[in-house]
Amino acid sequence: MNEEALLARACEERERIFQRYERGRENLVGQIDPWEDPEFEEYHKTDRYGFIHDERLPQKTAPQKINVEVEREKKWVKMLGSWDSSTTREKLHRRIYKGIPNSLRIKIWCKLLDVNRIKSDNVGKYQEMLKLAKQWSTDVRQIDSDVNRQFREHQFYRERYSEKQCSLFNVLCAYSMYNSEVGYCQGMSGLAGVLLMYMDEEDAFWALAVLLSDKKYAMHGLYIEGFPKLTRFLEHHDKILIKFMPKLKHHFDKFGLDAILYSLKWFFVCFIERVPFSLCLRVWDIYLLDGERVVTAMAYTILKLHKKAIMKLNDMDLIVNFIQVKLHKDFGYEDDVVIYHLERSMDELKRAKLDYPGAPPPNELPKRQLGVFVEPDKKSKIGQRAENFSETEKQARATVILRREKAALELQELRVSQSDTVSEHSGVASGVRCEDSVSALGSRRSLADTSVTSTADLSVFSSGRSHAPENSLDTHSNVSDDGTGSDGSGICGMSIQMAPTAQSTPRATPYPPSASPLSEDVVRIHVTYNPLSASPSHLHPVSPAKYKYEEHHKPVSLGFYTTNGATNLPSDNRIRIQVPSEELLTPVVDSGRIITHRFIESHPEIYDLK
Repeated sequence: MNEEALLARACEERERIFQRYERGRENLVGQIDPWEDPEFEEYHKTDRYGFIHDERLPQKTAPQKINVEVEREKKWVKMLGSWDSSTTREKLHRRIYKGIPNSLRIKIWCKLLDVNRIKSDNVGKYQEMLKLAKQWSTDVRQIDSDVNRQFREHQFYRERYSEKQCSLFNVLCAYSMYNSEVGYCQGMSGLAGVLLMYMDEEDAFWALAVLLSDKKYAMHGLYIEGFPKLTRFLEHHDKILIKFMPKLKHHFDKFGLDAILYSLKWFFVCFIERVPFSLCLRVWDIYLLDGERVVTAMAYTILKLHKKAIMKLNDMDLIVNFIQVKLHKDFGYEDDVVIYHLERSMDELKRAKLDYPGAPPPNELPKRQLGVFVEPDKKSKIGQRAENFSETEKQARATVILRREKAALELQELRVSQSDTVSEHSGVASGVRCEDSVSALGSRRSLADTSVTSTADLSVFSSGRSHAPENSLDTHSNVSDDGTGSDGSGICGMSIQMAPTAQSTPRATPYPPSASPLSEDVVRIHVTYNPLSASPSHLHPVSPAKYKYEEHHKPVSLGFYTTNGATNLPSDNRIRIQVPSEELLTPVVDSGRIITHRFIESHPEIYDLK
C-alpha cells in the first residue's frame, strides 16, 4: 500500500471514530459490541463516589461522621465566599488535610488549580484544539481504546459512548493537539477521568493542562519521551528507602524487586487504582495544595505503614500483588489515620532534606509553546514508528541499565553474604520471573495498560523494540505462567535470562547482550521431573568435584549421574547441561529433595567428595 493510500486510510479511521463519539450512545443502538458494554447492576453495590462493587458494601459511614461532614460543608461554603482573604489562606492547609467535602470538591479543585482564570484567558482555545484534533490528531485510535478501558467499574464510564466517555475522549484528543510534545500517553486517561468526575469537559481540559505544565506539579516530565521525571523520582524514592528503611530496601533487593515494579502508578497517576478511591481523593486534595512533595511522602508512608506485612512476603510476585492489588481493595487503615501519617512523613522527610527531589530541570518542562498547532509528519499520520532510537530514548535506556547494574552489585553482595541459603524459587535466581519480557522502548502508549504493573507497564524500559506500525496491536512474549511452554503440555519450557554478574542482574525486563557485553546468556530448560525415575539403580549422583565454598569461587558445574563402571548399559533419556558460572545458581536436587551445599560437604561418602 502506497503512502497516499495509508494516509487516506488513517484519515478515514480518525473520522469514523470521531463520528461515533459525536453521535453518542443513543444513536448507536445495535452498533455497540457486547464486550464493549458490560451489563449494569445497581442496588447495594454502588458506593458514594459512583464505583460499582461485586458485593454489598459495608456501612462505614456512621451518622456522627455524616454530621461532621455537614458541619465542614458549612465552613467550606463560608470560606469559598472569601477565598482570597488572609483568613482563608491561614485555614486552608488545616482544613484540606482534614478533608474536602465531596459535594464541594468541584469548586475547591477549580480554585486550587485556578481553572476559571486560565479558561477566561483562553476563550475558545479548547474548541479550537478539539477541531484541530478531528483533522490532524494521530493519537485518536489509542485514545479510543483507552477511553473504553478507563474506570470500567464506574457509573460514568461503564456504558460505551456515554456522556462522560465522550467527554474523556474529547479532552484527551484536544490536549494531544494543545501539547504537541506530549501528544497522548497512557496514564493521562486516568488523570482526566478523575477530573471529569468533578468537572465539566472544558474545566477538566484546563485542569489537565495545569497539572502537566505548572511547575508546582510538572507532570509534563512524566509523559514525554524518555520519562525523565519518572526516573528522577524513582531514584529519590530509593534514597528515602536507604535512609529510613534499609531493611525493607534490603528485602526488596533480595528478591530483585526494583521500585518501578510496584510504584509506577504512584508517580505516574498519583496513586489512582493503587489505594482505595476515597483515600486517593484525600491525597489528591493535598497534592493540589502542596504539589509533588506529597507524592514522595505518600510513597514513603505506604511502605512505612505496611513494612511488617511486606517483610513477611518472600516472593517478588507476592510483594507486588500486596502493594498493587490488596492495598487497593483494603488499605488496612482509616483514611484519617493515613493522612495523619502522611503529614508526619512530610515533616520527617523535610528535616532530612529528602521531601523534595528538586525543581524540575529544563528537559522536564515544555519547550514548545502550548496551544500552537504543529502539523504531524507523514510517518506519524500513517502510524509508523521510527526505525531507530532517538537520543532521548537511548539516554533513558542507559539510565535504566545503570540502575540495573547498581542493583546487580547489591544483589551480588547479598548472595555472597547468604551463600548457604537455598533459593526457594526454582528456575530463576532470586524469584525473578522471565515471562515479563517486553517490547517497544519508545512506545509511551503501552504504559499503565493494566490494573497491575505488568509487561505493558514496563514496555518503556525494554531494549527490544517493535517496528510494526502503530495501527497494529503491540504483542508481547507468549510465555506461560508455569514456565512449562506455550502449549501448556508441561513437557519442556525454555526461558532466557542474563547471568547475574556485576554488570547485569536478572530483572522483569531482561535486556540483550549488547546492553552489557561482559555478561553471558544462560539458557534454562525445564524438564518435567519424576522422582521415581530420577536415580536409576545403575547410576549414582556425583557432586562438583572437590567443591568448597570459598570467598573467590572457581568456575564449577553441576555433577550428573554416571555409570558405576558399566560400559554396556544403554544411556538414559535425560538432558544434561553443564553451564560454567562464577557461583552455583541452581540448587542441587537429588530424588526430589533440594540438597544444601552444607549437607553435601557433611556427607562426602554419598556425594563422592575427595
